[in-house]
Amino acid sequence: MGTGRLSIDLQAIVANWRALANLAQSDAAPVVKADAYGLGIGPVARALAQAGARKFFVAYAEEGFTLRRALGPGPEIMVLSGHMAGDARALAECRLTPMLNSVDQLTRHLESLPDHPFGVQLDTGMNRLGMEWSEWAAVAEIALSQNPVLLMSHLACADETDHPMNAYQLDLFHQMTDGLNVPRSLAATGGILLGSDYRFDLVRPGIGLYGGLPFDQAQPVVTLDIPVIQVRDLQEGEVAGYGNAWQAPRPSRLATVAAGYADGLLRSLSHRVNLWHGDVPCPAVGRVSMDLIIVDITDLSDDPESLRVIGPNQTVDQLADAAGTIGYEVLTSLGTRYARSHRE
Repeated sequence: MGTGRLSIDLQAIVANWRALANLAQSDAAPVVKADAYGLGIGPVARALAQAGARKFFVAYAEEGFTLRRALGPGPEIMVLSGHMAGDARALAECRLTPMLNSVDQLTRHLESLPDHPFGVQLDTGMNRLGMEWSEWAAVAEIALSQNPVLLMSHLACADETDHPMNAYQLDLFHQMTDGLNVPRSLAATGGILLGSDYRFDLVRPGIGLYGGLPFDQAQPVVTLDIPVIQVRDLQEGEVAGYGNAWQAPRPSRLATVAAGYADGLLRSLSHRVNLWHGDVPCPAVGRVSMDLIIVDITDLSDDPESLRVIGPNQTVDQLADAAGTIGYEVLTSLGTRYARSHRE
């Protein structure tokens, strides 16, 4: 079943986690939100737990519920969105640890789950989630009296190593947390690579686990092959695809493959991406449609059964560059119609 074959190398994910943990020399809690960046939260998290990961991050309590079912009672699961209205039951029953982002969340948590563990997220300049300095100053005494398990913040520009925002946020995080007897976390993948000053007690590797930049030493994780449905010959001057957007510059042989923007191969890839048969590039022609892409296979000696989209010749980030986006979006957009296999 499925429009293509999506293969996920679990041992590569484990190897990437170990490499980032060794680099950080601190506790490394994998980020497995958004279904482990689209690659399957259950298989990915179980492989990481078997390799020794004991703490995980998800975005929402619902994801924490799914992860708890996959992992059982042992690991600590931390929820980045904090304690939202309606979360109390899931947080309690699944033993999830919310990262409280506001005074309102702190109040809600202490009133509804007074003896339940929590962490606090601080805003050091991203202006997205977390308590600003004035808010933290107003409630720090109350929060600290309840023994939070973690104080964390998030870097806005960690993938730009020389960006002045990195040093600014690091300094502010020190000002907000120095002298407090609570574990601290500032770095995700990009922050780990900025150096030891950013790593603190716990790091949160995310995209680097899944083979993405800025961790350019990551082992590749994903292979995506798309089956060919039909092959046809065109004469010079004939057109193909919606809007007749491509015209054959020579006698051409075209293959129609079974995937499109409904499967995460974004429409912006039209005219801008190669699929691969071994080491031979085969350019996509015409517009990417919902379920189909037309590919020029004129230079192949034989008709292929499938063509490769992601693999040794084209990484997730290279595909993202062609689409004008980032690797995160490509991974999390991979649809549910692929036949997925998780290789041990």
